[in-house]
Amino acid sequence: MTSRRVLVTGATGFVGEAVVLRLLLDQVLTPVAVVRRASCLSGLCPTVMFDLDSSNELPEFENIDAVIHAAARVHVMKEAAPDALAAFRKVNVDGTVKLARKAAQSGVRRFIFISSIKVNGEVTLPGHPFKADDIPAPLDAYGISKFEAEEALKSIGKETGMEVVIIRPPLVYGPGVKANFYRMMSVLTRRLPLPMGAINNRRSLVGISNLVDLIVTCVDHVGARNQTFLVSDGRDLSTSELLRCLRETIGGKALLIPFPEVVLRAVLRLCGMHSVIQRVCGSLQVDITATKTALGWSAPYSPEVELKRTALKFLEKQQ
Repeated sequence: MTSRRVLVTGATGFVGEAVVLRLLLDQVLTPVAVVRRASCLSGLCPTVMFDLDSSNELPEFENIDAVIHAAARVHVMKEAAPDALAAFRKVNVDGTVKLARKAAQSGVRRFIFISSIKVNGEVTLPGHPFKADDIPAPLDAYGISKFEAEEALKSIGKETGMEVVIIRPPLVYGPGVKANFYRMMSVLTRRLPLPMGAINNRRSLVGISNLVDLIVTCVDHVGARNQTFLVSDGRDLSTSELLRCLRETIGGKALLIPFPEVVLRAVLRLCGMHSVIQRVCGSLQVDITATKTALGWSAPYSPEVELKRTALKFLEKQQ
């Protein structure tokens, strides 16, 4: 069977690299990795040097069947750019549009865009998870830029006939994860009392292996054509459950104190930590029923399996 080439942008990033490594195991699809710098992937598959945040020539799309666009200016907690929205638009909207237009002109069949659940919003009420067909309500510059990119891609798809698939993941975790998830695991290794033992919120998360499985499914599945999908592990966790699950593997020393949530919220509010309140106590759930129905897909790995892999990799790096 003839192998088909799939261009993966952001191939040195957390999601992009995982996609490339998965495609290397595929007998039908061959990854072409788009990287910003020299990468260990160079010896494993064809690579192309390109940065969305530059005026360099766009990568070539010779014999490329599909594009998985994972490159982006990512959401950060402490934004340094004087005009955050302009900075996000330059990469996430303008860069994406230029890439997609050249892909369409080159005859690429399908363009898979890794967006964000932030397009839907930041918080859900109990029993009202986000759905893919909800009216978008992005609140920050990152979410706005992702929504604008989605809309531009849909227009390009209608204009050119290139199939566009949009995937909006919530928080992605897995072996090698960084940022807040890594810091959370670091805190669990210390003898610190954490007042988060009684939080009863619900958070949808997605392990990297589950997300990559959905992305690869969307490369060829007829049901993915011109659709928008939400994705998760299929079972939501509270902050307390998440911490306990990680602590079991890490052997954490942190003590989870069942502090009343209403008091915890009040303390955080008095300390001016309003963003922390939502991340720790708030709920964000997604409904993946439509994804499962359209693709006949379900997450192949449970949260426990994915969290254990994540914690074991963390421990390996600590040695």
